[in-house]
Amino acid sequence: MKRLISIFTVAIALFTIAFSSPAFAAEVASGGKIFSANCAACHAGGNNVIMAKKNLKKAALAEYGMNSIAAITTQVTNGKNAMPAFGGRLSAAQIEDVATYVLAQAEKGW
Repeated sequence: MKRLISIFTVAIALFTIAFSSPAFAAEVASGGKIFSANCAACHAGGNNVIMAKKNLKKAALAEYGMNSIAAITTQVTNGKNAMPAFGGRLSAAQIEDVATYVLAQAEKGW
């Protein structure tokens, strides 16, 4: 039984590596550049200089329902409270790349 579980685990790992999207890395890289140019003034290192507890760390994103690409995309596009809307400045693809970058960085712990 242990052998079967081990084989299954290795198969899943290989499948994940073999079929992972190379676009994801490009989205994260692009998102990082866009983040640096547009977001880092207030969110450097995943922090928030305006409202410290509403940062981009994994726990805060989960607490405030911002732990998905859709939620972050909506926030960045439309803005909210002190955060300006970037929908007029950035394309939908750029905003999605930023969202992908933010989630990837939150997973890494910034």
